[in-house]
Amino acid sequence: MAYLFTSESVSEGHPDKIADQISDALIDNFLAFDADSKVACETLVTTGQVILAGEVKSNTYLDVQQIARDVIKKIGYTKSEYMFEANSCGILSAIHEQSADINQGVDRKTPEEQGAGDQGMMFGYATNETENYMPLALDISHNLLKELAELRRENKEITYLRPDAKAQVTLEYNDDNTPVRIDAIVISTQHDDFDEEAAMLAKIKKDIIEILIPRIIAKYPVYAHLFNDKINYHINPTGKFVIGGPHGDTGLTGRKIIVDTYGGKGAHGGGAFSGKDPSKVDRSAAYATRHIAKNLVAAGVADEILVQVSYAIGVAKPMGIFIDTYGTSKVNLTNGEIAKKVEAIFDMRPYFIEQRLKLRNPIYSETAAYGHMGRTPEVVTKTFSAPGGEEKTVTVELFTWEKLDYVNQIKTAFGL
Repeated sequence: MAYLFTSESVSEGHPDKIADQISDALIDNFLAFDADSKVACETLVTTGQVILAGEVKSNTYLDVQQIARDVIKKIGYTKSEYMFEANSCGILSAIHEQSADINQGVDRKTPEEQGAGDQGMMFGYATNETENYMPLALDISHNLLKELAELRRENKEITYLRPDAKAQVTLEYNDDNTPVRIDAIVISTQHDDFDEEAAMLAKIKKDIIEILIPRIIAKYPVYAHLFNDKINYHINPTGKFVIGGPHGDTGLTGRKIIVDTYGGKGAHGGGAFSGKDPSKVDRSAAYATRHIAKNLVAAGVADEILVQVSYAIGVAKPMGIFIDTYGTSKVNLTNGEIAKKVEAIFDMRPYFIEQRLKLRNPIYSETAAYGHMGRTPEVVTKTFSAPGGEEKTVTVELFTWEKLDYVNQIKTAFGL
C-alpha cells in the first residue's frame, strides 16, 4: 500500500544549530593545536547571550569568546535588530577540566587499548534511493535550506531573508517502497519586517515557489521528476516570522540529532555529535557505522541497511554489531552472518575508528549544519589562531566516513 514519509531540516541560523556550530568550532580549535585534546563542550544561546560549558583536557589555551563570535558572524547574525549579534552578545565560559574518573577509562598504556568514552549504542544507515545513499526526504530538506541560505547571502533575488529557517518534505512512496512524488513542502523562514502582513505572506510564498523551487530543480535534476503541480505548500504557516534565532527560541547543542543523521529513517542511539571529540563513541562510532552501511549498500549487499554497534565505558571492544537489511539482502546470508563478516572487515575499537576515518583532525565545523551524513568528502586547508598569536595551518580531509573505499573489499568478502 502506498504511504507518506516526512523528514525535516533546519538552517545554520536555527538556534540549536548555532549552538552546534559553536561547540564544533571549539572542538576544531582544540584539535588543531593539540590533536590529543579530550573535549565535551555544550553551548546555550538565547537573547543577546551565549553560555559555554563543558569539560576539556588539552595542552592548548583558546580565546573561546572570539571563536564563538566568529561563528555567529559567519552564520549571519550581524545586525542589532536580530537581538543576537556577533560583536555585542555576552559570552560566558564555564568550561572546566575533564573528570579524571572519565579520563582513566579512555587513556591506556598503548593507544590501541583506548577505551570507549561512554557506554551506549550507535547506528549507521544507508539506502540506495539517492546517489549519496541518504533518505530522500531528508536530502531534499537539507538542500532546500542550503539554497535558501545562498539566496540570503546573495541578497539579490530575495532581499528580506534572515538566518533562521526550517524545512520539511513529505514524500509519497509506492507499494515497492519507491518515492514517486513530493506530497508536501513546509518552509518557515525568518524575514525582515513588512508594513502589511497579508502582502508579506503572499510575497514570501510566491518567492519560495517561483525562485527557490526552480533553483532546486535546476541544481538537483535528479529530484525534478518528484516535483509536481499538486504539491501542498505551507510557507510560513504561522504568519509573521520576524522574531527568530536565539531571540525567538533558546538554542542548545545536540538538540537536532535526527536532522544530523537520517531524518527519522533507520534508528538513532540518542547521543548527539557536536561538541564531542572522537574518543566519544557517540560521535566516532556513529560515523563508523554510517561508513559501514554506505559501503555495504554500494557494494550490493542490500538495498537498505542499518548497522548498530554498542560499547561499555572504558572498554575498547564493542559489545556487539547488529545488522538489519529490512528484507532487501542480495546475499544468501542471515543478518547475523552478515554482521560476522562486517566484524572481520571493520575494527570497531575506538582507536582504530579514529585512525581509519582520520578523526583526530579539525574537521567538525563543517558537520554542524545540514547533516553529518550524506556529505561530499573533500580536502581543505584551514588556518587557526591562538591567543598568543600562534597560527596553525592544516590540510584535512572532510567527511571521510562518506568515502566508498571498502566496496571492493566487501565485494570480495561477500563473493559479489
